[in-house]
Amino acid sequence: MIRFFDILLSTIGIIFSIFPVLIAAIAILIVYKESPIFIQKRLGKNKQIFKIFKLKTIKNSIENQNKPSHMISKKQIDTLGNFLRKTKIDELPQLINVIKGDMSLVGPRPCLTTQEDLIKERNKLGIFDVMPGITGLSQINDIDMSDPKKLSSSDYNMIKNYSLFDYFKYIFFTSIGKGYGDRVKN
Repeated sequence: MIRFFDILLSTIGIIFSIFPVLIAAIAILIVYKESPIFIQKRLGKNKQIFKIFKLKTIKNSIENQNKPSHMISKKQIDTLGNFLRKTKIDELPQLINVIKGDMSLVGPRPCLTTQEDLIKERNKLGIFDVMPGITGLSQINDIDMSDPKKLSSSDYNMIKNYSLFDYFKYIFFTSIGKGYGDRVKN
């Protein structure tokens, strides 16, 4: 049932986000003078590696390819990047990942292949047994990947009692702006 809603809502999301993503992509091309799409390897269900799609929020982001957001300095993110992160427009290309079956709209955020501490904590709690998502309990409660134990515990609490009601609740809270997205260091 959730896969049905993932495909339906992602398709609707892609249709309605074409214009803002196109405007953002043009702005990125003009400001950063590089491809607007950021592709990064992440761990999905059963620790399968997949490529996640996002809009760039950092110029010359290739040097930060394997860094989680909390390891990136705020100084590296300019006005455009801050706007894209705050409005979550940078996350919209992930709807393609949902359609492809790499992700769900709701689930634990997929971690980088290099985040060993987080991978270890998630292994303990069986987090890799479920499909990763764009949003979830941790995201709406501002829990990021800087604290692997806290994040894994929150993700576990989400998935152990997960329901269709929760699925729509997390999407609703994300759509009204609850949660601040990926944090960056000072």
